[in-house]
Amino acid sequence: MVKRCAWCGDDELYMQYHDEEWGVPCHDDDTLFEFLLLEGAQAGLAWITVLRKREGYRALFDGCDASKIARYSDKKLDRLLQDPRIIRNRLKVYSARQNARAFLQIQKQWGSFSDYIWHFVDGKPIQNSFRALKDLPASTPLSDAISKDLKKQGFNFVGSTIMYAYMQATGMVNDHSTDCFRYRPCKKLAR
Repeated sequence: MVKRCAWCGDDELYMQYHDEEWGVPCHDDDTLFEFLLLEGAQAGLAWITVLRKREGYRALFDGCDASKIARYSDKKLDRLLQDPRIIRNRLKVYSARQNARAFLQIQKQWGSFSDYIWHFVDGKPIQNSFRALKDLPASTPLSDAISKDLKKQGFNFVGSTIMYAYMQATGMVNDHSTDCFRYRPCKKLAR
């Protein structure tokens, strides 16, 4: 039997996400933006709720294309609020446009969002060695700093807890438990 991190349980979607994405270093701007969109939508909800709506986000938000979302009108955002395929929270839906605009500004300043976000960890994933779910922090001083900087850049729904989850999702930090079958493979991905 494969040993996984305790948080993913036995839900097929959770297991697939855990096995294929969580903790894998991501440097693709499109994917990095998608995770910003999804992590912001997750605020106050279980991650599985967002994973179940991920395809809805991709369909309704033009494949999570920041350049298209940045141009959305209020009318378009109001239409999206009517669709049950996404989390229909007005502040979260409207923040998608705000965050897309801020994301594009960072790309202009840094050349890529990846260069910007990964500079916080000097381009290398942080390798933790937690044994149990209870050992994982909800936030860290680093996620506090990233959150603060993103807010300064004009982002919404990027609090410290959201940003720590973002760091885990995008592989900026390897928080697989040490007995998880993905711990060592993700550790080897550090460049």
